[in-house]
Amino acid sequence: MQNVSYRMRRARGFTLIEIMVVVVIMGVLAALVVPKLLSRTGESKVAAARVDIATIMQSLKLYKLDNTRYPTTEQGLQALLTRPTSGPAATGWKEGGYLEKMPKDPWGAPYQFLSPGVKGEVDVFSLGADGQPGGTGEDADIGSWEN
Repeated sequence: MQNVSYRMRRARGFTLIEIMVVVVIMGVLAALVVPKLLSRTGESKVAAARVDIATIMQSLKLYKLDNTRYPTTEQGLQALLTRPTSGPAATGWKEGGYLEKMPKDPWGAPYQFLSPGVKGEVDVFSLGADGQPGGTGEDADIGSWEN
């Protein structure tokens, strides 16, 4: 008889106390883990912007090898996708371009380009999360001068 009583208790499922203990444990774990994961989002966007900028800079260097100069600020980064029709001629421009498509920064804004640059021969940069010059943390500018 005792064996039957044990089986009946096991067949009923979890008690409310057991379920509450599991929910509390999950809540404590979430409270510890979620903030750490959310803070990594900003760091990963900054890292992604740095990778994009390095890729654009490599394409600009190839452009310069073929055309003996970087595109002007007016020609912009579009010169990596299509042959420039204004400004200095791009006589060595390679068919198909230097990039498949122009990426946007991780916050959805286009990358900025200056030629000649303020901090280097050319500057490629993102204005960060706030889209404004300067800033700190995620709002700081991320540029080719950092690579």
